[in-house]
Amino acid sequence: MARGQKRYTDEFKKTIVELYNSGKSLAELNNEYAVSKSTMTGWIKKNKPVVVDKDNTITASEYKDLLKKNAKLEEEIEILKKGYGHIRKEVGSIFEFITNNKKYHDIKLMCKVLKVCRSSYYKYLKKKPSNRELENKKIEKEILNIYKESRNRYGAPKINESLKALGITISLKRTQRLMKKLGIRSIITRKFRPMLSRKKIVEKENILNRYFEATTINKKWVTDITYIHTIKDGWCYLASVMDLYSKKIIGYAMSKTIDTDLALQAVKNAIKLQKPNSPLILHSDLGCQYTSYAFKEYIEKTKIISHSFSAKGCPYDNACIESFHASLKKEEVHLVKYLDYDTARLAIFEYIESWYNRKRIHSSIGYISPQKCEELARKIS
Repeated sequence: MARGQKRYTDEFKKTIVELYNSGKSLAELNNEYAVSKSTMTGWIKKNKPVVVDKDNTITASEYKDLLKKNAKLEEEIEILKKGYGHIRKEVGSIFEFITNNKKYHDIKLMCKVLKVCRSSYYKYLKKKPSNRELENKKIEKEILNIYKESRNRYGAPKINESLKALGITISLKRTQRLMKKLGIRSIITRKFRPMLSRKKIVEKENILNRYFEATTINKKWVTDITYIHTIKDGWCYLASVMDLYSKKIIGYAMSKTIDTDLALQAVKNAIKLQKPNSPLILHSDLGCQYTSYAFKEYIEKTKIISHSFSAKGCPYDNACIESFHASLKKEEVHLVKYLDYDTARLAIFEYIESWYNRKRIHSSIGYISPQKCEELARKIS
């Protein structure tokens, strides 16, 4: 490969095509990601979907129609899945389900799928609510207020106690039912369940020893994994690798599962893009993803990476990558609610590639972007 020629991972290319297909122009993508229009055009042509059988071909228009029909069928199946528990009950329960889901699905479609008369549903809406229903409405309003005030952190037990403080005494089970009806739950219930709480963590050498200064790029890298919540797919995971000299995120990977493969993929992406040819330090915590045999074997095969580890229970040993993930949460993740894994993946891609690496300035590197810092370092070397 010629000196100075840019390298891109397959994931990067596919994501650029996704962004183009979602409506971004070549000019916008060129401005945001510094990739030439001709290069992106080649990626787009290469990834253009074409379905061919022995005698027929499908046009782009026909392909879109098939996607729409498929999406409609998927929505109908989703309605049936979500409404299954109500179908087995009285018709009022079905109507309640339709009311609770009308912001997600068309009323006419739900009535058709659940086999109820639309006119009967609208008559149900005009029916005078019972005292119990009116009471539930008031309690639901208070539950939402408490939930929002806690920034979505409270689960049913704490919300139930908060209701008592307001003079509303109801059972925990009733609180749970109302929360389920509202479609809310604590967003941190799964986040803080340590996977190795019963296993003894063996201390390993801390080569970095909190000395975060580096003389140039590809000398000291730090890596870690963070959690990102989505509505449909639950928790997703981001593994990141940062160069301590430029503060650039040089490698990252996302997955629906937190395992060694995720941690390894982020490091492999960093090595593929940076092409280091001299010894460097890679620092991580003592998580099982980084202390696994597969991770250790890969690091040893590189022959240039020395693996450094944080001490047990010392996040400050990996403060730089912790700081990046904190910025990611404050500037992107906590400002929105991602529908699913793919929505989150595209948003994180744009944050890292378009904003953080190429535009966000850092005081620690002279108020320039990580990409600019890396480019200056490469010119010097």
